[in-house]
Amino acid sequence: MNFVAIDVETAIGKRWSICHIGLVIVENGEITQTFSRLVQPPQNAYAIGNINVHGITPDMTEYAPIFPEVWDEIYPLLEGRRLVAHNASFDINCLHQALEFYNLQIPGMECDCTYSRTGYKLSEICDAY
Repeated sequence: MNFVAIDVETAIGKRWSICHIGLVIVENGEITQTFSRLVQPPQNAYAIGNINVHGITPDMTEYAPIFPEVWDEIYPLLEGRRLVAHNASFDINCLHQALEFYNLQIPGMECDCTYSRTGYKLSEICDAY
């Protein structure tokens, strides 16, 4: 079983405002690599509601790389692999909107959603496994 689990956090109510990306690469059912990167969103702008959800603040991303720089790092990790997320409609859409925002090509990606497959909340899946 090979895939890349992805999770993103956003700074404001716009899905292109990614402020954190986390990846877990699984090959043959084993975790082989993890990636976690703060990302400076456009204008380093944050909404308090988003900060309350994930705890990431403007001072934490003031000197972080912008999305295109992070994309250069993560694309080789994603290329040719299935992306999996819990509520993938959010995470994958954030990725697509950030690529569009920065005028970067959206690659074809095979995606899967643990929520769609199970109907369980993330905390329930974590408890079960």
